[in-house]
Amino acid sequence: MYTLGVDIGSTTAKAVILENGERIVASSIIIATVGTSGVQNAVTEVLDKSGLRMEDMTAVVATGYGRQTYEQADYQISELSCHAIGAHFVFPDVHTVIDIGGQDAKVLSLNERGQLANFAMNDKCAAGTGRFLDVMASILNLKISDLEKEAAKATEPAQISSTCTVFAESEVISQLANGVKIPDVVAGICSSVASRVASLVRRVGVQEKVCMTGGVAQNGGVRLALEKELGVPILYDDKAQLMGALGASLYAFNKENKKNNA
Repeated sequence: MYTLGVDIGSTTAKAVILENGERIVASSIIIATVGTSGVQNAVTEVLDKSGLRMEDMTAVVATGYGRQTYEQADYQISELSCHAIGAHFVFPDVHTVIDIGGQDAKVLSLNERGQLANFAMNDKCAAGTGRFLDVMASILNLKISDLEKEAAKATEPAQISSTCTVFAESEVISQLANGVKIPDVVAGICSSVASRVASLVRRVGVQEKVCMTGGVAQNGGVRLALEKELGVPILYDDKAQLMGALGASLYAFNKENKKNNA
């Protein structure tokens, strides 16, 4: 049985095809905003990689910010549930999931069965999200992928105290004008994101084991800063950005499997 999970985020579209709810056959990540052709491009790419057709999919589940826009889905499920399912699949013992995406940050608390028990979410402000890092990287004339390397060079991390992206932008520019080195500014930015997200984590409670999902999880500077803030190790997998799509594909398999065994 093949199932397809499509995660339509605010800045990227992800797709994962699973075989029998166990093996990832193919995956794709396309940078695109909701309402563009990016979603279909992600689906086309994952089908091409797998050598399969849409007709081969037993079920298709859409999740994420733009899930209501994907008409080919058999089911539409909250990204909260899908990240919980995906994280539990990769890390069976995890109890706290920190998902930092392009426009929001979420913290999920999972029970012993890997089911969502509680959550906290920041979707009102870009601070502590991928968008915040994008803006900061642009100011510093860096690629987003450079932030981790620059943060590792820091000797005296700068203090970025503003809670608003606009004000933080001014603060960073002032730091640079005062001669603060770029690595120290970057380390300060990573710590600022970690501080915002840590406050969310504390709202639901820190239960080990802890993992990160979403695109920002790939930034080692943020992960390390968050470990320091919370005082616990944070698990990471290179499928972190695919976790929502993976969870959606797993949901599709479980749904169809129950129907077949009813």
